[in-house]
Amino acid sequence: MLEQLAIKTALSVIMVAFVMSIAGLLTWVERKQSAVMQDRVGANRASIFGFRILGLFHPIADVIKMVMKEDFTPSGAQRFLFTLAPVVSVTFAIAAVAAIPFGPELQAFGRTISLQVAQLDIGLLYIFAMMSLGVYGVILAGISSNNNYAFLGGLRGASQMLSYEITLGVAILGAVMVYSTLDLQGMVMAQGKHLWGLIPMWGIIVQPVGALLFMTAALAETKRIPFDLPEGESEIVGYFVEYSGMKFGMFFMTDFIETILVAMIMTTVFFGGWQVPWLFADGIHWPWGGVVAMSHGVVVGLQVLSFVFKVVAFIWFFMIIRWTLPRFRYDQLMRLGWKYMFPVSLANIVITGLVLVLIG
Repeated sequence: MLEQLAIKTALSVIMVAFVMSIAGLLTWVERKQSAVMQDRVGANRASIFGFRILGLFHPIADVIKMVMKEDFTPSGAQRFLFTLAPVVSVTFAIAAVAAIPFGPELQAFGRTISLQVAQLDIGLLYIFAMMSLGVYGVILAGISSNNNYAFLGGLRGASQMLSYEITLGVAILGAVMVYSTLDLQGMVMAQGKHLWGLIPMWGIIVQPVGALLFMTAALAETKRIPFDLPEGESEIVGYFVEYSGMKFGMFFMTDFIETILVAMIMTTVFFGGWQVPWLFADGIHWPWGGVVAMSHGVVVGLQVLSFVFKVVAFIWFFMIIRWTLPRFRYDQLMRLGWKYMFPVSLANIVITGLVLVLIG
């Protein structure tokens, strides 16, 4: 019992450290990638003893700045709810990654260790529950700030997140129907099969429409451009306009953590998770014949690296979208969600069901 607790604690530390490290690094990536895309030099001011290293010290400078800034609470604000809101947002975003499997079962020290913090039969429902609870942070921040702009930002955020969560859930149902499980590790295992012994049976192959709908709705959940109406930093003012210091930092980090979470879900449900095409427990089996034998440790290492590579690739892609597309108008946002994406997601379920019935 104690050994199991120690293993789960170690896995939790690894996962949280991975997510927080990537989130911290993304504050630099966002500046640098946008600078490259806009033909600017980018983050290059922070230095230590004259060394700048492509601006990599900027995340450290950000943390020092947020810790040192005044923790301001506006007059008339509901202090308890005002303090609770950023904690709610960041906590549920981090908690959701617990159900993500980042590798297969590892045989070590005479034990079988599942590389997943919480192995839940309803892992997908758990993630959706955590993502749904995150909206309360947005609502509480808007209501408790005693600021009309923050209140309106909170209302925009709540209506946007609730609207797109329906499409989010419906879009992924097609993958649930195909793989017949809500267990994310089970979904990844099912994607290890190959169609005609050649094409990996990943979610993007068997559910391309569902994958596109899910990715679009999930980006709306992250509240980033082109779906950043709840925040609208420079023009329409968002729900955390009254926040400063580390409370603002928690909202700031929540956006990045949610981006990482969406990349992890896309990887797990639609891009094979930790699976590598034609890589099995004993090595690589080429579709045209031939086997490259590998030890268990090498296979597990490659599969964990595969998961990390896919997650990083998705984050890079989301950054490109962030710095390429303009912001939607609010009526365009609602029209896209309710008049186009929701009906298409329903049609995708019907078509998936018919195909499954026809092929038996």
